[in-house]
Amino acid sequence: MARVESFELDHNLVKAPYVRVAGVEKNSKGSVVQKYDLRFLQPNQDALPTGALHTLEHLLATYLRDELDGIIDISPMGCRTGFYLIKWEEDSPEVVAEALEKTLQRVLETEEVPAVSQVSCGNYKDHSLFSAKEYAKDVLKKGLSRDPFERVFA
Repeated sequence: MARVESFELDHNLVKAPYVRVAGVEKNSKGSVVQKYDLRFLQPNQDALPTGALHTLEHLLATYLRDELDGIIDISPMGCRTGFYLIKWEEDSPEVVAEALEKTLQRVLETEEVPAVSQVSCGNYKDHSLFSAKEYAKDVLKKGLSRDPFERVFA
């Protein structure tokens, strides 16, 4: 059976919010893909409501690309405590955390969510900019740790 990295993480020990390198894949041709755990909420204690999660997904997908090169995908975690970021090449948690902090600041300034129409979104009615901003504020207030097990900042 294939190993699933996130299933091996002890979710009782992490201290959200944080940015964590969750994996690095290198192929025989030299391509490198890195996966990050962008954890907003403490696992098994809280979860993002779907409207906030969906809106944050749209905003992160749009704004984080302005801060980081090589983004392949930003996807919500099934547990609704954060997001996975998949990108080409390796960056440190510090670089990703700084980019995410800038992105969350932009979320607070947002007045309109991109791609919220029946044509561009598969569930366009399930968004909450207000809630997305509240969770962004909370993450920024607590600070994004650069380590999942200790509260370590820049």
